[in-house]
Amino acid sequence: MVINTEDVLMEESSIEYDDQEKSELIKDVSGRNKDDQRSYRASMNMERHREFNEKHSKLNKAKAVDSTKRLSFLLGQTELFRHFINLQAGSNADSKDIINRLSADDPKKEINSKDHRHRKTEQEEDAELLRENDPEQENQTIFTESPPYIVGGKMRDYQVQGLNWLISLYENGINGILADEMGLGKTLQTISFIGYLRFLKGIQGPHLVAAPKSTLDNWSREFSRWIPEINVFVFQAPKDERAILINERLLTNDFDVCITSYETILREKVHFKKFAWEYIIVDEAHRIKNEESMLSKIIRLLNSRNRLLITGTPLQNNLHELWALLNFLLPDIFADSQVFDRWFESQNGDSDTVVKQLHKVLRPFLLRRVKSDVERTLKPKKEINLYVGLSEMQVKWYQKILEKDIDAVNGAIGKKEGKTRLLNIVMQLRKCCNHPYLFDGAEPGPPYTTDEHIVTNSGKMVMLDKLLKRSKAQDSRVLIFSQMGRVLDILEDYCYLRGYKYCRIDGQTSHEDRIIAIDEFNAPGSDKFLFLLTTRAGGLGINLTTADVVVIYDSDWNPQADLQAMDRAHRIGQTKQVYVYRFVTDNTVEEKVLERAAQKLRLDQLVIQQGRAQLQSKNNASKEELITMIQHGAEDVFKQKEGGTITEDDIEEIMKKGEKRTAELNKRYESLGIDDLQKFSTDSAYEWNGEDYTKKKSNEVTINWIYPSKRERTQQSYSLDQYYKGVLKTGGRTHGPPKAPRPPKQTNIQDHQFYPQRLIDLQDRETAYFRKELGYKVPLADGTPEDLEEREADRDLEQKEIDNAVPLTEEEQLEKEELISQGFNDWQRRDFYHFIQACAKHGRNSFKAIAQEVEGKTLAQIKEYSKVFWERYTEIDGYERYIGQIEAGEGRIQKQDRQTKLLHEKISQYRAPLQQLKIMYNQNKGKSYTEEEDRFLLVKLNEYGLATEDVYERLREEIRISPLFRFDWFFKSRTALELQRRCATLLTSVKRELEMNEERSGWRRDRSDDDEDEDDEDDDLPKKKVRSSNIKSKRGNAKSNNKHALEANHIFISSTRASRKSKSRK
Repeated sequence: MVINTEDVLMEESSIEYDDQEKSELIKDVSGRNKDDQRSYRASMNMERHREFNEKHSKLNKAKAVDSTKRLSFLLGQTELFRHFINLQAGSNADSKDIINRLSADDPKKEINSKDHRHRKTEQEEDAELLRENDPEQENQTIFTESPPYIVGGKMRDYQVQGLNWLISLYENGINGILADEMGLGKTLQTISFIGYLRFLKGIQGPHLVAAPKSTLDNWSREFSRWIPEINVFVFQAPKDERAILINERLLTNDFDVCITSYETILREKVHFKKFAWEYIIVDEAHRIKNEESMLSKIIRLLNSRNRLLITGTPLQNNLHELWALLNFLLPDIFADSQVFDRWFESQNGDSDTVVKQLHKVLRPFLLRRVKSDVERTLKPKKEINLYVGLSEMQVKWYQKILEKDIDAVNGAIGKKEGKTRLLNIVMQLRKCCNHPYLFDGAEPGPPYTTDEHIVTNSGKMVMLDKLLKRSKAQDSRVLIFSQMGRVLDILEDYCYLRGYKYCRIDGQTSHEDRIIAIDEFNAPGSDKFLFLLTTRAGGLGINLTTADVVVIYDSDWNPQADLQAMDRAHRIGQTKQVYVYRFVTDNTVEEKVLERAAQKLRLDQLVIQQGRAQLQSKNNASKEELITMIQHGAEDVFKQKEGGTITEDDIEEIMKKGEKRTAELNKRYESLGIDDLQKFSTDSAYEWNGEDYTKKKSNEVTINWIYPSKRERTQQSYSLDQYYKGVLKTGGRTHGPPKAPRPPKQTNIQDHQFYPQRLIDLQDRETAYFRKELGYKVPLADGTPEDLEEREADRDLEQKEIDNAVPLTEEEQLEKEELISQGFNDWQRRDFYHFIQACAKHGRNSFKAIAQEVEGKTLAQIKEYSKVFWERYTEIDGYERYIGQIEAGEGRIQKQDRQTKLLHEKISQYRAPLQQLKIMYNQNKGKSYTEEEDRFLLVKLNEYGLATEDVYERLREEIRISPLFRFDWFFKSRTALELQRRCATLLTSVKRELEMNEERSGWRRDRSDDDEDEDDEDDDLPKKKVRSSNIKSKRGNAKSNNKHALEANHIFISSTRASRKSKSRK
């Protein structure tokens, strides 16, 4: 049957009638008394239970019919199916009956292979022709164009083909895997298939879509866009709200499609098991490749007629993973992994043959297409590796990391600790390549400033700065991916420095904030230039086709993760050429990480194409490979004495070199076959500088042994105290005492989270009993002979607590769980620091402003935390520093408010302040600024307000565009900092003038808070305006008894200075 746009959609009047009837019954109940309501609820629950049972019974009957169709279909595909079906029939009576029935209906008989004229009898051929002409066989649905129920646009040809493929699976009772490459519209194909079931088959549901939390909103929007008639229920909410949704939406079956996250399925599995699902659709299906995972087990327990897996990454040829997929798709055939393993062992270990046969098994229900084959309108993305150097600071930190573990760098470590230690070194080196500020103590400060040093101290930041300027000029928009969330923190400071508008998503971003950020970036006319994302959190389920440049700041170990990140921009809907720039720090560990990723990607591609078995040992880097990565470029780093390796080349020249090296790298791996790659991956780990280390003896020191850089001789101390301190220093042990064991799964209590003291006591008791069970003995603490007795007493007391410890009772365990919920467990240390900074910046009671500063916290959360903080802040270690910071900030706010009031009072005295404003200068007026310039600064400062963000940058811009100063190059060239200093001096003059007027009128302001301003007002001036020492002496004389006369004289002098020349007179 071929369906065209003229086909009529099915009527839904019966369903609407049922919904209306239910709503009337609910209204009926609201008027009854409580007893009647209870009895009615009980009867409704019984009725609901009966309905669920009926639906399960009906579904099971349909599954039995599908099973017959499925086995009939599969028996004609490959003999491998017949083998496993026969094995299953031995233990399953239902399967045995189906197979016997199919065998009885099968007209094929054993014949002599040499008898070519009698392969079929006349009767067999007639029966086959009758089957082919059976009307049931013609009942196949094929769409030739986009279905009429798709209202949000038109499906592309290959998407219609995908829909037809899904329909053919359904008609044969087969489950499937839709594995199109990312960006080809797998979501739309799935939605169109659900529309087919609804409008052409009359199957309303229920359907279940299990997807990552980050993609739930995208699924809901796609349903609303393409088929808005489908009743979609997004089941994702906090615990207290979930109970309401379960009772009002889920259990009432008030939906056609339920979209939920993996975590919600695990939490509410009891309710999901009640349903007889028509289709269970699992997005990002690699989550169930491990059949031992909790999610995989729970989804297998849900009763459904069909299952559909969706994945954008290619399937790996790991035998066990392939079996897990087969078990999920064909549980009635591949039911026992042990049976499968025994059959595999019987193949004489020929794993490649087995994988080829398994590919034949998967082929009927696996659809995999790539963009280059089907999407002609989408230009292929252009990937360029940009090789960057190290800054001077990065070189020093790189050397420090290598010197700290020089034995490990040279491979002189044992097997037991080796790999973990090497992985840590690789991670630290990669952090250094990203930015040295990722290490504590690297950033200069305090005070910490957002300045050019953020860029110049990292080779990647220098490159990024050049690239973004180029992209901005070309009207491009950029996605920046990094594995490290703290790199995004540095990039945020960089955006603030350059004035770039941006959005951000990382692992800490809430579901609601993700939606807001994506909408802001994709909105028409959006001013957001950058989108900062972590590779894992931002690489799935996001459509960002409004960007056309992707920056991979640091490569992921898994090349598929980077590909997913690139496809956020390179997907259907992209109209521009997409450029992907991958940053690689030259001659460092990052080069080897990139090479290994390219090798792994190529190996995976060849394995899948050729149906070869995957090498288990290559999933993770071996110890030898890690050593090779670490040693790459290490010797050159140690030879680097001063300066960095950052090139000063133009961005275009860097790109040309990057394109050339990228092409060479790709060509290098494209020319290798699968056997070459496998040999390459194992042998290259033992090669360094062209030598084969496998031929060397393990105890031989090689000529390529890497030596650390020579240490600089430090200045000797000639202090006697320091000398004897060094001579008498006995030293300590190189390793600290072993840490006392702690019980698993305890809440990590931090002082800023304000957990109840009772919880701490319970956990201490729990820890003591845990140590008692282990037979732990408290060691003696370090100290001097004088305090030996005291240390022994402390040890005995702690040991006594352990020896007398008893386990927590059930009541105490429940109390402990309750107490855990009373703390602020979602407030991390970073949130606390932001809260302190926001309180200092805006004042402790400015909750709205604080909520805007503390990322991820609502106004209600801020108020709740603030209330507890000010009640219990003394429990925080070093609270005096935090309170002092807040009080100092509030003092600055008060001072700023007072200055604002005084400035407004001064300006309001004049009708035309730009022409009439009189300023009472001090003796150190300076020689640079004219009175006209000063008037302009004060008037504009009053207009913008002192509290306005970037007010001095705005003043600078006002000066630049004002016609009054068109040729005043001195005034136009002042920086924001210089303008700030000048305004501070002028505000002090205004304050002093008004206070003097108030003194004359018999009333004086409280000036206790402003003494510091008067003492430091000279410091606020630029250095070139500091007068000679005789001026200072005159200033001292001005504080004598004739102070008022001198100040009056200064006013007269300042009013008569009409030019810069007159300002120099004295």
